[in-house]
Amino acid sequence: MADKFAQRMGTVHRSFIREILKVTADSEIISFAGGLPNPELFPVPAMGQAASEVFADIGASALQYSTTEGDAGLRRIIADRYRTVRGLEVDPDSILVTTGSQQILDIFAKVFLDKGDKVVIESPGYLGAIQAFSLFEPEFVTVSLENDGPNLEELEAAFKDGAKCFYAVPNFQNPSGVSYSLEKRKAVAALLDKYDVLFVEDDPYGELRFMGEDLPTVYSFCKKPGVLCGSFSKIAAPGFRIGWVVTEKEIYDKLVIAKQASDLHTSTVAQAIMRRYLESNDIESHVDLIRDRYGRQREVMVEMIRKYFPSEVVITEPEGGMFLWVTLPEGVSSMDLFDVAIKQKVAFVPGRPFYVDGSGENTLRLNFSNSDESRIEEGIKRLGKTIESFLD
Repeated sequence: MADKFAQRMGTVHRSFIREILKVTADSEIISFAGGLPNPELFPVPAMGQAASEVFADIGASALQYSTTEGDAGLRRIIADRYRTVRGLEVDPDSILVTTGSQQILDIFAKVFLDKGDKVVIESPGYLGAIQAFSLFEPEFVTVSLENDGPNLEELEAAFKDGAKCFYAVPNFQNPSGVSYSLEKRKAVAALLDKYDVLFVEDDPYGELRFMGEDLPTVYSFCKKPGVLCGSFSKIAAPGFRIGWVVTEKEIYDKLVIAKQASDLHTSTVAQAIMRRYLESNDIESHVDLIRDRYGRQREVMVEMIRKYFPSEVVITEPEGGMFLWVTLPEGVSSMDLFDVAIKQKVAFVPGRPFYVDGSGENTLRLNFSNSDESRIEEGIKRLGKTIESFLD
């Protein structure tokens, strides 16, 4: 049977994180592995009410096929929120609703990537993007992440070398938690324009800032076409799988064609419920609730790391998002550490899968959004003891 599969399937592997989540299904395990929102914050009653109203008012049409572009009312709400929350003017007709922001990466790759094309990504980079793009057999070119964004010399060298596109997560990056400074955002935009490199800005965490000042998107500084990705997964309900992309008409039309070939359109009923929920509830107050909770959980995790981790361990201290990044002393394998930590009933994601070149052996990602404060303290205590055992 092996000779029947497309050759490209040999270059793509199962999601390492999804496989780890199977291991952490044991309720006794304190898991910092998955990039999961806190389910205690899901607006279940409000969503239930919205669903009841949708079925009572427009039940038949909500269950019918719909347009590829997405629910017009939902797109207007998204555009309104860009203006009022992010200070970015967006035409509703430039918004394509997608089945999660992950679908954007898939249809973007279908539209733009040929085998061997140079795709620039951050190092470490988002695993979902690496997996989505890998199916199309590009050549990945990596740029190092510094505390305030990418290394600009490396980025310009990659652009000069004929890069087709640059994929990045400038706000509270997954996996590192790093955010681009205002200066880096402007500099990156200038380089994108100078070398005519297509930009894919993934922004699922941008509204989850709990310290510091909000910053404009890199997309807003670019003079040439690019794409800006968004999602309701982190601020409302990941199970609905509703994301969107903002882009110019020429790119938009091609993405619509690719989406039609993929799934015709995103779930009509999910869009209708999300629209009704947004029309009937104060989403901004809900986002404030999430920010407050995640901010406290992040603070506890940082404090416990300072208390229980060996001093040789280095961490990022994000101003928002859901993750922080840990760098262990050289020679310590986070893969080996994971095997021992699981026996101590605590889990994380080893860093190596986030590097396309196989490096990052001594790094790991911790998620703080999906654990309460007492479990964070106990989990970090267990992990700290495990790390110490590797350094003895």
